[in-house]
Amino acid sequence: TQTSPERAFLVAVAAKGRADRWPAENSMEELAQLAKTAGANVIGRLIQRLPIPSKTHYLGKGKLDELLSLKGSANYDVIIFDDELSPLQQRNLEEALQVKVIDRAALILDIFAKRARTHEGQLQVELAQHQYLFPRLAGQWSHLERLGGGIGTRGPGESQLETDRRLIRQKIHRLQAQIEEIRKHRRLYRQQRRESGIPIVALVGYTNGGKSTLLNALSQADVFVEDKLFATLDPTTRRLTLPDKNVVLLTDTVGFIRKLPPTIVTAFRATLEELDEANILLHVVDLTSHNAPEQCQTVENILA
Repeated sequence: TQTSPERAFLVAVAAKGRADRWPAENSMEELAQLAKTAGANVIGRLIQRLPIPSKTHYLGKGKLDELLSLKGSANYDVIIFDDELSPLQQRNLEEALQVKVIDRAALILDIFAKRARTHEGQLQVELAQHQYLFPRLAGQWSHLERLGGGIGTRGPGESQLETDRRLIRQKIHRLQAQIEEIRKHRRLYRQQRRESGIPIVALVGYTNGGKSTLLNALSQADVFVEDKLFATLDPTTRRLTLPDKNVVLLTDTVGFIRKLPPTIVTAFRATLEELDEANILLHVVDLTSHNAPEQCQTVENILA
């Protein structure tokens, strides 16, 4: 049986009294696209203007109460925040609102998990997810640690938190070792390409900016194209014969996005190393986007 889409309510904090090159409303629109790509149905949005987000609940008390009062009418299943929440903020919000709370980082990781097709891509996404989960796991159990032992906490062996930490740490190490093997194979493959003397052109750009469409048009390839964020996750390389009969290798890469989780950048190092070997980085920009200049800056910041 098909489950109905989750009903998502989107929340953001905008910097009060300071002009932002990327307005909160535009960032919220992008968050809505991400939620849609993940399969959610966006049923409401809320933006609060604060000098800085609350360290404990991200939102101020008034907006938190407003969000809680909307629960009956909006009937939301999940609240998605436009910034990465600390483990403390996420736990406090879930306790206060009694609903699932996720942040932009978790949403992007979920989309990456959905889009990964190759074994390499799946390993890299899994590593990023575990690295994201690890500090939050500690937060989930911190209330038990504060009890300081005593009745109900004694017993043989390690605590559940220690067990979970150890298992996730072991999993991270295993994934890192597997990805390192892939990096070695990629290095050999890149060495062979260098020795072939065929120039490499890597397409880079903001997600859903038209890279795969351009690759298909130039090389008559059949790379998956969809008007959704992160439609392409795994890199694709095609041979392209130029009008002067010279040959180049054209590579489509994962698109970038604002507020890309650091765990993704770290986990996808093996993929991003492909860009280091390219003779040319061809930056593809969708000029129909209202945020084209900011999107360009985001890509350049990540590549720097």
